[in-house]
Amino acid sequence: MIKVSVLYPKSENTHFDINYYRDTHMPLVRQRLGSACKRTAIESGIAGGAPGEAPAFIAMGHLYFDSVSEFETAFGPHAEEILGDIPNFTNAQPTVQISEVIE
Repeated sequence: MIKVSVLYPKSENTHFDINYYRDTHMPLVRQRLGSACKRTAIESGIAGGAPGEAPAFIAMGHLYFDSVSEFETAFGPHAEEILGDIPNFTNAQPTVQISEVIE
């Protein structure tokens, strides 16, 4: 299994509408990716590693697939629509990481 993590960095001027992300963007993503996407998770950053430190990321979205090729096949046809929705909930430039899930 692989996990596609979309990390939204936090800065002083970052805007992120977590309600839109949860209620509109992620349902859109799940619908477009279909059964290839096994599950999703959303995280909202609340703190950094040290007491009083701000989180490095204001939010993170995680998508789980059986393989990288299944992700690419499912995401490719919908990339423009999904990526085009990002300005509706944030001004952050996301970073994407694909990881192997080891259980």
